[in-house]
Amino acid sequence: MTTTNETQGLNFLQEVVEEDRRTGKHGGRVHTRFPPEPNGYLHIGHAKSIVLNFGLAQQYGGKCNLRLDDTNPLTEDTDYVESIQRDVRWLGFDWDDRRFFASDYFDRLYDFAEQLIKQGQAYVCSLSPEEISQYRGNFTTPGKDSPYRTRTVEENLDLFRRMKAGEFPDGKHTLRAKIDMTSSNPVLRDPPIYRIRHAHHHRTGDKWCIYPLYDFAHCLSDAIEGITHSVCTLEFENRRVLYDWIVDALIKGDRPYQYEFARLNLTYTVMSKRKLLQLVQEKRVSGWDDPRMLTISGLRRRGYTPASLRDFAKRIGVSKSDSLIDMGVLELSVRDDLNETAPRAMAVLRPLKVVLENYPEGQTEELETANHPKREDMGTRKVPFMRELYIEADDFQEVPEKGFFRLAPGKEVRLRSAYFIKCEKVIKDAAGNITELRCTYDPATRGGDSPDGRKVKGTLHWVPGNAPVAQVRLFDRLFSVEAPDKDETKDFKEFLNPNSLETLSNARVEPMLADAKPGDRFQFERLGYFCADPVDSKPGAPVFNRTVTLKDSWVKEQKK
Repeated sequence: MTTTNETQGLNFLQEVVEEDRRTGKHGGRVHTRFPPEPNGYLHIGHAKSIVLNFGLAQQYGGKCNLRLDDTNPLTEDTDYVESIQRDVRWLGFDWDDRRFFASDYFDRLYDFAEQLIKQGQAYVCSLSPEEISQYRGNFTTPGKDSPYRTRTVEENLDLFRRMKAGEFPDGKHTLRAKIDMTSSNPVLRDPPIYRIRHAHHHRTGDKWCIYPLYDFAHCLSDAIEGITHSVCTLEFENRRVLYDWIVDALIKGDRPYQYEFARLNLTYTVMSKRKLLQLVQEKRVSGWDDPRMLTISGLRRRGYTPASLRDFAKRIGVSKSDSLIDMGVLELSVRDDLNETAPRAMAVLRPLKVVLENYPEGQTEELETANHPKREDMGTRKVPFMRELYIEADDFQEVPEKGFFRLAPGKEVRLRSAYFIKCEKVIKDAAGNITELRCTYDPATRGGDSPDGRKVKGTLHWVPGNAPVAQVRLFDRLFSVEAPDKDETKDFKEFLNPNSLETLSNARVEPMLADAKPGDRFQFERLGYFCADPVDSKPGAPVFNRTVTLKDSWVKEQKK
């Protein structure tokens, strides 16, 4: 596991670009792309790739395209397309006029496929998918030629055109690259590059019933767009030879090159879109934007900022070797950002009523407090103070344990920006539960200091007795173990954390929070960073999501 910053100096991709510019490769151009498949919402791993690809282009005065790799009509949807664009823009990047789809190139890709056939480098194979897999062999056993490998160019062109015309059902034929069935790399054992799929496409409708596979469409889309540096994750490293084979067979002159970096592996989560989709479809979460999901939309709804995700991507760096990044690194990025930018506010999550017996009934005064302890530019606000208040229930102990410096019978504490108060009496219900505290206040301590110089060790946050009610959602990690999908013999859902969400429906917040706008972020003093839920929070009926605690409490809780 690593939590170190690997970005000191140049990373290996920057070194590649620097050398290419020095030697004049690609005429000094730097042109990257971010090419997600629109078959799900983007997650934190995609955020790393977005920052990397757009960041490289920005650093070297180049360009970065957004390309939607929509070659599988069965899994793609316009909702996913829109969410991808929204996420990229929210992170602070723009593709200008360079938003493309692989489907933009379907006609050209088809022509490329015919060209391969004419060059004797592709053939129509009539083996079933299962037979193709059997013929391919494995890492220890070489493959064997398909009986259809010797079809003539004319036969292949005829069959491929009839495939395009819709004459055959799904799976009847496949167009395969003709490379080397005895290659030590199974990727080069005549990989399929076109398949029959009678399915409605979200952009081209029913025009096509054959679709290019990723390996064929991706590298040629790079070439068509003039991409110079095709950056992808490490699992595509063994496919680079196929990328190069296809490009070399069909592209003349300046061409793209593929480079691989280690994908993001983060503790206490899964990074597979297939598994994330499973959680959504089985209603284990409320949707793709559930704040417990490490999708970009989920993180946004939870209260993460674009700056915090960009900072996280820089902290973890770019390398060629896989590593497991501690979730605490992500949480540190958002804490650091919100510590600087989030205004302070007071909220009581589990209210305990306090009555100040010596405070005049019916009186209310406005107490001024800073919106940020270190930023005068954020100004101040006024909080009403009155006879009845609320404090946190766990800020009181009737029989205080050793080291407890908060409120207890006969003990004095400071209320933030207000007065010293002392507990005089504890009120309980018939079941013995504490329902109310009777206290006195010292009017000479307004502002939180005593003229006689006496000290108190505890400072509590509070809200007035007329504080609005709010719903507060306390989110924790979605999984209870570091690597929930490490053991492939077990269902990763077995490790879902049953305590990943606690909903508090009777929290009390200071009055100005009642009108918080969806997406507004605050530090609730002594509690953590919170965000007004962009979906459910309404003026007068606020809903707050906990973004992150003030300190990393997970390790301490796990040890307990």
